[in-house]
Amino acid sequence: MVILVTGASGQLGQALQAIAPQHSTLQFHFASSAEADITNKENLEQVFNKLKPDFCINAAAYTAVDKAESEPEKAYLINVTGAKNLAEVCKEHNTTLVHVSTDFVFDGNKNTPYTEEDETNPEGVYGKTKREGEQEIEKILTTHYIIRTSWLYSEYGNNFMKTMIRLGNERDSLGIVNDQTGTPTNANDLAEAILQIIESGKKEYGIYHYSNGGVATWYDFAKKIFEVNNISVDLKPITTADYPTPAKRPVYSVMDKSKIKHVFRLEIPGWQASLEQLTEKN
Repeated sequence: MVILVTGASGQLGQALQAIAPQHSTLQFHFASSAEADITNKENLEQVFNKLKPDFCINAAAYTAVDKAESEPEKAYLINVTGAKNLAEVCKEHNTTLVHVSTDFVFDGNKNTPYTEEDETNPEGVYGKTKREGEQEIEKILTTHYIIRTSWLYSEYGNNFMKTMIRLGNERDSLGIVNDQTGTPTNANDLAEAILQIIESGKKEYGIYHYSNGGVATWYDFAKKIFEVNNISVDLKPITTADYPTPAKRPVYSVMDKSKIKHVFRLEIPGWQASLEQLTEKN
């Protein structure tokens, strides 16, 4: 089975590359945005004609949440036009698309975990473009899995965990937001879940939620990062109002994972255990 991974140099792309050797029945082609530019349909058609993929995992996205507010056209081009191009080319080639989306499609006004059926209401450019990308895929392509995830981190790329480790080693004290609630997700766990979905052979297409288990604020997440890395820093809880950002974040974006667990029989580790495991591994 041939798997094309777009956005292969990003966090999730690198996590998939690391576990690919353990999945010997799958033949992977990892393409950076230079090799498979999702904003360029002609380029995509050339890649698909050459590789004839059974599955395409789209790990390419515009993810700079705050920057998107001042670069809406660029975010739209990658997250909406790119998703549409992929859906069209996948349809032409009978390829199943696994597309990664985000908890930012919700406004965060709930206080119980979001299900796949809950109404979306993104508030910033990033969330809006990711939701429009989902809608383009749903309109064009039947054979798709849209997997919404949240607070992605790993040993690869730029992310909250790596920023905290750097700042913790540079500063004596830090103020971290304690009034936004969600769930950290280890990109390695997400990568493994995606490959399990592909290997399951099931054709239960649609939207699924995947993050690690449990609930945290950014303050809780930072505290655990410092604890497992033995970094001593005076950590202070602050409010969103104390740390204004160009993009508004969902106050609450915990996602209900019962659908993905039930359909694909996935075991989802808790976020603390997964963070500990990643720290030990590295």
